[in-house]
Amino acid sequence: MPNRHLSASLRRKAAALLLPALLSAAAPALAPAQPVGLPDLGDSSATELSPRLEQRLGDAIIKEALRDPAFIDDPDVTQYLTDIAQQLSAQAPAGTPTIRVFGVRDPSINAFAMPGGYIGVHTGLVVAARNESELAGVLAHEIGHVVQRHIARGLVQQKQDSLIMVAALLAALVASRGNSQVPEAALAFGQAAAINSQLGFSREAEREADRTGFQMLERAGFNVNGMASFFGRLMQASGLNESTGQAFTRTHPLSIERMSDMQNRARGAVVNDRPSSSAFYFVRAKMRIMQAASSQDVRDTVRYFESRIAETDGIERSAAYYGAALGWMRLREFDKAQEAYLGATSGARSHFMLERLAIEIALARNDAARAVELARSAYARWPGQRGVAMALAESLQRAGRNQEAVEFLKEQMLKWGDEPRFHQMAAFSYSQLGNVVNERRSMAEYYAMTGALPAAVELLQQARSASRDFYEQSQIDAKVRDLQRQLREERELLKRFQS
Repeated sequence: MPNRHLSASLRRKAAALLLPALLSAAAPALAPAQPVGLPDLGDSSATELSPRLEQRLGDAIIKEALRDPAFIDDPDVTQYLTDIAQQLSAQAPAGTPTIRVFGVRDPSINAFAMPGGYIGVHTGLVVAARNESELAGVLAHEIGHVVQRHIARGLVQQKQDSLIMVAALLAALVASRGNSQVPEAALAFGQAAAINSQLGFSREAEREADRTGFQMLERAGFNVNGMASFFGRLMQASGLNESTGQAFTRTHPLSIERMSDMQNRARGAVVNDRPSSSAFYFVRAKMRIMQAASSQDVRDTVRYFESRIAETDGIERSAAYYGAALGWMRLREFDKAQEAYLGATSGARSHFMLERLAIEIALARNDAARAVELARSAYARWPGQRGVAMALAESLQRAGRNQEAVEFLKEQMLKWGDEPRFHQMAAFSYSQLGNVVNERRSMAEYYAMTGALPAAVELLQQARSASRDFYEQSQIDAKVRDLQRQLREERELLKRFQS
């Protein structure tokens, strides 16, 4: 395995290089980091930070984000946010990169775009949204930044400082690839997110993102008032308390002019009275529990949900029961979680997130047979939900039915080729079955997908040594060569910025 102490040392050196670069990129403090007149920058942004380079940088950052404690690795949350974003980006101009959204465990109200079409959404923002169209309005705005390539433009405006910043970031990413188990590997994500903050999009860029986002919001069938209503509340809150204004208003400067422009556009548009989906309420409840940092925070949040149970009805009441059940699960009070689950499903209400909760309660009570039964039923009803598929695979594993789990996981890998956890789960089942070669190959695939390329190569080499099948050995050799090529490309990319 890689030298743990050496990897940690490299990370510390990379961090030391990165922080001054970020600070230098922010100076001078009073000057806007991104001057107005953005439409004139198209050619230079394409020259100095091409779409392909921007995508590679984003891909590298997100692989580090997977190991950041703030990153929300929850299939229900990720699939819901990405589904909303895909509805919006389907209305974007041709050539827009694929939009991928992930949650960030942070109670502040904020969202940020990263290179390569990645968008981070804080739990606090989802919790603060009153309806789905408000959430879609913020996502549309962030997608607007991606469509207009504001990150690439901002880096070009920073000129030499931006090149130092990107080079340092790449150094941190490459250095952190040696050992995915070391906590310092998460450092690069926090610094990468700081790029967005350091750029400090200009008011012209914000207006551009508003206009682009508004068009997507309207064409996708959301209520166009969602953007103005959410931003309006943020602006009012920041005005009332400027010293502690929300993070979103600090990184996305609001103004009376922008608000008036949004409102005028909404008056001239067809307003779709689109109700929020059930998933919006359940995901919002889940993210409220996720941002609770301590046991006391969880108890306080459960009390909040209990008050909502008494004040609401319909889907909102069901979501409040669901949130309380998740809280009791975190506190390991499973009987109370089961009671809240029954409240959430009263009136024959059904939803895939509720069914997944029932499976998790059964697993927590060590009733694997019941979990398998519930999971099979849920998967038959919702085969397109990644979280339900994971719950079924885990239930099979907990029941000791690892061969069934492997066959099921193979199907899911074909369906969701971008999900590394299916490979990690398969590695566990292969281990239980005593299949060393496939255990190593599956875990290597997991490491490759999450950016730990040296670890992936080492595991593949172990798999090759354990194999006696020439065809299998040839497949492994081809995969090793591909990963080594990727490692060389990373080093060449780093040299390009250092030269």
